[in-house]
Parts: sequence; C-alpha cells; structure tokens
Amino acid sequence: MTISALAVADTAMAAALARAGVGDFAAGAVALLGELGYRSGRVLPGQSGDAGELLRRLPAAVEGTLSERDFIAEAESVRILFQVTDAEIGAAGEQQAVFRSDGPDGGGPDGGGGIDAGSARSFLFTAVELRGGAYPRSRYAAFTREINKRFQHPTVVLFRTRADGTGPAGSGGAGAGAGRVTLAFVHRRPNRNDPTRDALGNVSLVREIDGGNPHRAHLDILSDLALPARLEWMDGHGEPRNFDGLLAAWLAALDTEELNRRFYRELFAWFERALDTARFPTDEAVILEPEEHIIRLITRLLFVWFLKEKGLVAGDLFIEHQAGGLLKDYDRDGGDSYYRAILQNLFFATLNTEIKQRRFSTQTRNDHRETSLYRYRDEIADPERLLTQFARTPFVNGGLFDCLDSFEGSGRGGYRVDCFTDNARQRAGYSIPNRLFFGDDGSPGLIDLFERYKFTVEENTPAEQEVALDPELLGKVFENLLAAVNPETSLTARKETGSYYTPRPVVDYMVDEALAGALSERGGAVDADTAGIERIRRLLDYGDAFADADTLSADADALFDAGERERIVRAIAELKALDPSVGSGAFPMGILHKLTLALRRLDPDNALWEGIQREQAGARAAAAFGTDDQADRDDELYKISEIFERYRDSDYGRKLYLIQNCIYGVDIQPIAVQIAKLRFFIALAIEQEPNDDKTDNYGIRPLPNLETRFVAADTLLPLERPAQMPLGQTDAVIGLEREIAANRERHFHAVKRQDKLDCRRRDDELRGELAQELQGAGFPAASAGQIAAWDPFDQNGGAADWFDAGYMFGV
Repeated sequence: MTISALAVADTAMAAALARAGVGDFAAGAVALLGELGYRSGRVLPGQSGDAGELLRRLPAAVEGTLSERDFIAEAESVRILFQVTDAEIGAAGEQQAVFRSDGPDGGGPDGGGGIDAGSARSFLFTAVELRGGAYPRSRYAAFTREINKRFQHPTVVLFRTRADGTGPAGSGGAGAGAGRVTLAFVHRRPNRNDPTRDALGNVSLVREIDGGNPHRAHLDILSDLALPARLEWMDGHGEPRNFDGLLAAWLAALDTEELNRRFYRELFAWFERALDTARFPTDEAVILEPEEHIIRLITRLLFVWFLKEKGLVAGDLFIEHQAGGLLKDYDRDGGDSYYRAILQNLFFATLNTEIKQRRFSTQTRNDHRETSLYRYRDEIADPERLLTQFARTPFVNGGLFDCLDSFEGSGRGGYRVDCFTDNARQRAGYSIPNRLFFGDDGSPGLIDLFERYKFTVEENTPAEQEVALDPELLGKVFENLLAAVNPETSLTARKETGSYYTPRPVVDYMVDEALAGALSERGGAVDADTAGIERIRRLLDYGDAFADADTLSADADALFDAGERERIVRAIAELKALDPSVGSGAFPMGILHKLTLALRRLDPDNALWEGIQREQAGARAAAAFGTDDQADRDDELYKISEIFERYRDSDYGRKLYLIQNCIYGVDIQPIAVQIAKLRFFIALAIEQEPNDDKTDNYGIRPLPNLETRFVAADTLLPLERPAQMPLGQTDAVIGLEREIAANRERHFHAVKRQDKLDCRRRDDELRGELAQELQGAGFPAASAGQIAAWDPFDQNGGAADWFDAGYMFGV
C-alpha cells in the first residue's frame, strides 16, 4: 500500500473508531467492522440488548457463576451483530453482495436471515457496552469467555467503556465524550473433561482504543485484521479461503511474535546507530563497554515507558516540541541536552529520590557528590516548569535508577559511569545526541520507535494476551543485543555465554513440570501419586481455572480439601526456585506467575499467605537478632500487616513475598541480571494503582532492592574449600553469616538512600570480619578473600568468578 493510500485508510479507520466511540454502539460497531471488511445479513432479530435476558436465552453449561453475575452487572447492553459463515468467507472478493447488513436487528438481502446456530464453521461478531470507564485485562478476558461459552462458534467481542465511567459514551450528559473500544477473541481447544465442549483458552485483546485519538499501533493492528489483509495472508500462506483459513489468519494476526520481531529489528538498527554516534566515559577505574551503556539506557527508558502507560510519568517529556521548549537553545541535530537535562534528571533525581527530598543541587561542595539532586539548571529554560512535569512521578526505588557514579566522583579512588554532574569537564566524555531520541535523516529516534508501538505493563500469560509489547520483550531484546556486547558473531557469543532465549511454550512446560513435582512431594501437600500430581497440574493451568469462568476459589475447592489447600500454600511458602542461568528471567518469571495463580485460587483473601509470612518473619528475626533487636522484628511484622491490609484483594502481597523468599537467579552476564530484575520490578509495579495523594507517594509503594535475589556470578565455578567443609564452622562464623543475612534483608526493604548506604557499608565490614574468621577456622585464604571481595550491591563490579548458593542466597 502506498503512503497516500495508507493515509486514506488510516483516516477512514479513525473516523469509524470515532463513530464507534459515541452514540449507539451496535450501529457504530457494525460500521467499524464494515470498514474492516466484515459484513453480513445474518443477524439475530428481536434483541433487547439486556445482558441478563440474552444470557437466559443462551444458557451456559454452568449457570449462575460469579463471573456471569459480574458480567450482567457491568454490561449496559449486549448485542449480537451478525454471523459470517464458511460459505460467505469463501465468496469474499467474488460476491461482495452477501456481505451486506441492514443493521444489527434486521435481516438482509443476499445471504441475509437469522443466525445459523448449527453452523460451527462461522464467526459471530458481538458488541458489549460496559458501565465502567476502564477494566483490567483479566475482566475483559472473563467477559469474553462469558459470551463465548454460550456458542460453538468463535465469537469476536467488541467492548466499549464509558468515557469517564459516569455516563454512557456520547450521551451528552456527565459522561459525554468518546468511549474506548476493545476487541477480544478467545482461542479454543478440546475440553479435557467434556469432549462435547470446547475449552476456552487464551484471550487476545486489542485493548482500550481511544476513538478520539487512536494510537498509531492500534490503527496498524486493526488494518492487519481487516478482511482484505487476512485474505492476502491466506493466499500467501497457502490457506484456503474458508473458515479454517480465516481462523488461522486471525490467530496469526493476533500472535504477538511478529509484532515483537518487528520491534527488535527496528531497535537493533537504532542500537547500531547509537554505537556510531554516542560517546561514553573511559574512566580507568571502571570501564563499561559502549554496548553496555546503551543497553542500560534502553532498559531504563523501557521501564519509564511502562510507567508512562500507567500514567505515572508525564507524556509531554517525550514530545519533542514540548520537551525542547523546556530546554535552552534546543537543537535536534547538534545538541545533546535532552538526555542530560530531562532523562538523567528523571532517572536519578526523580524516580530514584523520595518526593520530599527532591531539589536542585546548589552546586556547592556539600552537594556535588549527591547523585539524587536535580542538575543542569543552566541548560533548562524554565526549571520550575520542568519540576512541574516531574511532580506527578512517584519515587520507585529498586536500584534500576541508581546513578552508577561513585560517591567519590572523579576524586581519589572514585569513578564516573553515568557522569551525572554539573562539572562540564567531568562529563565531557559522555554525550548522547538529541537526534538519537527524536530521529534524523529519516531514521527514527528511540522515542519515535517507542511511540509507534503499544506497550502493556502486564506480561502476557497462557490465559490472556494483549496485542502489544509486554515486558517479556526485554528477553528478546537481550537476545538480539547479546552479540553486540561480544565483538564476535552472534552464534559464537551465545555459545561462549550459554545465552539462548527460551521460547515461552518451552518455559511454560518447564515451569509446570518443576512445580507439579515439587508441590506434590513437599510436606505431604497431596498424595504423590498420578492423581495428586494431575490435580497440581490443574491448579497451575490457566485454562482449567477459567474453564467455566467460575470463581477461582470454588474451582480450587473442587480440587482440594481445606487441609490440602493449607498444606499447598505452606509448601509454596517454603519453596526455593533457583535459576542458575537466568538470562532475562523467563523461568523465574514463569514461576512467579504460576505460583501467584495457585495462591489466588487456593487462598483468595490472602489469609493463609499473610499468616505464614508473619510466621517466617518471626523465625527470621529470632534467628538473626536473638531477643535484643525487638524494633527490627516489630517493624517487619508491621510492614506485613500494612501490605496485606492495603493489598488484601491484590496479587501484590503474593508476588512480593514470593520474590523475597522463594525466587533466585544467577547469570554470568550482569546485563542479563539487570533485565531479569527489571521484569520483576514491573511485575510488582503493575499491582499498584496510583492516586492523587502526594504524601502517599501517589499510592505507589517503592520497589524492593533485588541485588541479593538476582546476582551476576559464574555458576560453573564453586567456591574452593576443603572437602566437606561448609562455611559455618565456629559460633563466630555462624553469627556473622546470620548478621550478613539479616543486614541484606534490611537492604531488600530499604527505601531511604541513607538506609541503603548504611546497609552497604555494614555489609562491607561484615564480609571483612567473616573472611578473617574463616581463615582462622582453616578456610583457604584465597576463598576467604573471594567472599570478602564479593559485593552484591556493586552494579559495576562484573560477575563473580565463583558461586555458592548457601552463602549468596542462604539456600
């Protein structure tokens, strides 16, 4: 398609979306589908639009479920629009007359008439207007299944939410304005329990398209779903022009893999251009390769982009004419102030600084080493206006936005990596030109590239996926950029580091098998026979959980009795999952998703999980502090109570304590560890909803520090020690190990910069004391030295040339 033809198509699509966003949704949805090429006179006459009435007319195999009641409560109206049959698909392009409709209620000529309920080889199209303004992905998926489980036909559902959740979209009242449109399609597979029915599997969503201002990526996705594009795909892939061919074409269009591949190719082209254009410091104390600098920039900006999707970062910071207006003498072609004055201030002095501590550096001796203060005032046209743009961004913590310059800066024993300083001489070696962010000579900048794609903060799962770029893409970015970090060829680089991206279906299988075995064996949770393991597999199966769209707790009740449920929850709490070659975190992230699903089904109100966390915290405190440090013990117990009170109905508490107590990862490549941590940061961030309370950090709980959960080390090289000699040999060694572990747990939860620095300094002291005690107990001096030298908090230190799970993780 030529550029002019594409522009015309985009204009027509945008107009159809605008119409679908206001007024009668059924008519607007028919018009939108017509723009996509889907029309038919096969309609269901006499529809009232009442959700309860429709569901009574079309009962499901299991009625009265909570999801059904939730759907009826939330659905303002439900209309079956029309049916496209196998014969009509085959006639597409030859007998366009059959693709006509007189509207959602009337029959039509040339192939019109009622819905053929016996024609399984057909597509139904439905329109659902919802009462709310926005919904999480899981509820869209549940509503989609609620419609689909009543038909043997694949049923495409178009949802429209209200403009602001207070009145029907376009009603002219309080809710006047355009609603957002979501398109949903559910994948089907044979039902293992009932061969006469389909099991409703993964739901694909094109989610919350803004009819008034559609995202470029949404227009591209809808154009790809249009019937002419799908017919062209069928012809190109040898698929027949019938129901089977169209079904395959839809599944291909909704597959995120091609979307991801396109993004990787464009990102890699930008990466190579950045290598040729940007300049980085060559401090003798710490030298990072340019490739590492660029990958770190990409990961930081990607995380910011995910935060922007949640409304936590001002979008104007990434619009060139808006951002350029904040800077003095902004020059896209010859300047480099955007990275310094906007991005570095966003990274280090906003996201990494508590709200009440944010301020500009005074550029005096007292402030020049403090890397959490705003800088570059002289390059900013209106500093107060820039601070206003930063004002709605919460403090996130976690270490991703730690400035990597040492406290000593460029002084004796110090170094600069990020060069976040007002001293122009000390940052002279670091320059990322503006054109790398906003493009030049027809080549897109990094922000241009991000703007062309739709991002979602939720990782896609086997139960539901949004047709957008999710955090798993970071793993594939890592795979593509791996060769660039190593100057050799891609194949050689992967061989040397053992780094291969594992496809999601393989990861899912590995996770399911590992957990089914572990949970069926631990603590007599269930009988460790075939039937017991199969019940555990069903517990971990998204498809089984949503088979009848019933309540999750009722489903778990059917699988396990009360005693078994408690034993499984306790077994999960005691589980330790360690990935010795973590890569970008696919396997531990799969573990997190499946254990979260299991806990949600077994313990929907988090009562068991909270009680066990309190038990474990008490045991840790008793082991680490004896009876002296009651304040530390009370503080941890208070935090547990606070978290579960605040996130009672959320996955936040489940995920946080799984990450704290159960999941560990190691990789020889520090960048891989960084990306793995980033995925876990996002997994926690998505469970929180922002609010307007500045004193409450806008409702966002700062992230934990994961340096002691994901480490860079060589797992093939153990710590050298005498045969059968563990670390703990004397009371003094055991005591130091406990104190180190307790100090690292404090750091895991630490939020204030000074608290983190205190923990790190104390860790350094304790490691030195431990090395001396170990040597006194007969431990090899070289190995004791390795223990003393390993600093888990040093992001510039590279990978340890040894690994010991007992010392590094306590497992």
